[in-house]
Amino acid sequence: MGEPFRIRSLRPDETGLLKDFLYEAIFIPEGAAPPPADIVEKPELRVYTDDFGTRRGDHCLVAAVGDLVVGAVWTRIMDDYGHIDDETPSFAISLYKEYRGRGIGTRLMREMLSLLRAQGFRRASLAVQKANDAVRMYQRLGFRTVDENQEEYIMVYDLREMGRG
Repeated sequence: MGEPFRIRSLRPDETGLLKDFLYEAIFIPEGAAPPPADIVEKPELRVYTDDFGTRRGDHCLVAAVGDLVVGAVWTRIMDDYGHIDDETPSFAISLYKEYRGRGIGTRLMREMLSLLRAQGFRRASLAVQKANDAVRMYQRLGFRTVDENQEEYIMVYDLREMGRG
């Protein structure tokens, strides 16, 4: 199943990694060309990374294999694609391709949901492309679709229900 991984908090000197993982998080449909790397500098994507760690709701956990960070999940209260209100943190998650399908993303999500619940948040949200395989993982974790458009689902997790089932 590959090398063992551990989950830990992002260190302050690692916030630059968020741009790398934001780029990795961009869903690229089968056969489509990937966007240029500087797409993460667009204002609608910078909301995920600018001044990260300075606001309520800013949390990041990483998965590390040895000294290599191979995945990250982070939340922020921001006006992003998954925004539902100003009290609900939105999720971003990504793993390097070669580390997907090993349960790392599920562990990252579960640990972040526990952290948010412990912080007193009531809900968490995310936006996901309908064609993205991650939709099934989010559903298994307990996220429910609350809205959708042609391309994406907006999903919410009720942290007050966590652990009751």
